Amino acid sequence: MDIIRSVKEMQQWSLARRREGRTIGIVPTMGFLHEGHLSLIDTARANGADCVVVTIFVNPIQFAPNEDFDSYPRDFEHDRALCEEKKVDAIFAPGVNDMYPAPVTCYVSERKLSKGLCAKTRPTHFDGVTTVVAKLFNAVLPDLAVFGQKDAQQARVLRRMIRDLNFPIRMVISPIIREADGLAKSSRNKYLTPEERSNALVLSRSLQEAKNAIANGEKDLVKIANEIKEKITAAGGRVDYVETVDADELEAVEVKSEAPIMIALAAYFGTTRLIDNMVI
Repeated sequence: MDIIRSVKEMQQWSLARRREGRTIGIVPTMGFLHEGHLSLIDTARANGADCVVVTIFVNPIQFAPNEDFDSYPRDFEHDRALCEEKKVDAIFAPGVNDMYPAPVTCYVSERKLSKGLCAKTRPTHFDGVTTVVAKLFNAVLPDLAVFGQKDAQQARVLRRMIRDLNFPIRMVISPIIREADGLAKSSRNKYLTPEERSNALVLSRSLQEAKNAIANGEKDLVKIANEIKEKITAAGGRVDYVETVDADELEAVEVKSEAPIMIALAAYFGTTRLIDNMVI
């Protein structure tokens, strides 16, 4: 497994593999890898990637000044060991100066899907995501990119970016990986106290209960969302948002029809912000 630190070296590595006729898959991460990330590696292999590149880069421009960039968990040796076990071909782990040689004055902005949900309280977040992923694509030169459904809005924003900017990349969205008790895997779960972690189980449970209610004929999605908010609050959480939206366009939906919808939510337990979602 190769460890690559510079954009130029990464491009040269990928071009050499492409000349050999090999297909490259990219799994972009911010490190502190867990089973959710590892499932994305498996998804890349299952979708035809001959070579898998995992990128590890905590992206400063997707964090607001009051967010957890400095304290975001990092453990490169742990990440390298997991990637070696999964037989990853290369880790691309650039430094901030290599990704953003000063002064940076060019950014990538998606103007529809990135405006609701998480963007209501994190208005600059998705410009940071689209910019860094575009730069990672240009460094790794992949044929295939894999992202997780847990970050549902991010996945849809990036799918639109790939389409609109004509990236020659096939994107796959991989299912949410959960703990045995239902909590969605997240690098931020380590911030939770035992009590907060127990309380946070209300997120996955309330989504499943909402799915069951819809299966039993409930069509009032405003009622569904309000009930989820009440359950989160009763469990000691602080609601950021609970919304019912079209599963692809992320537009608000108030009455369930035959079209797929997504229930997306974000909530704080203590100081930790968690997200989850379910497509129905």
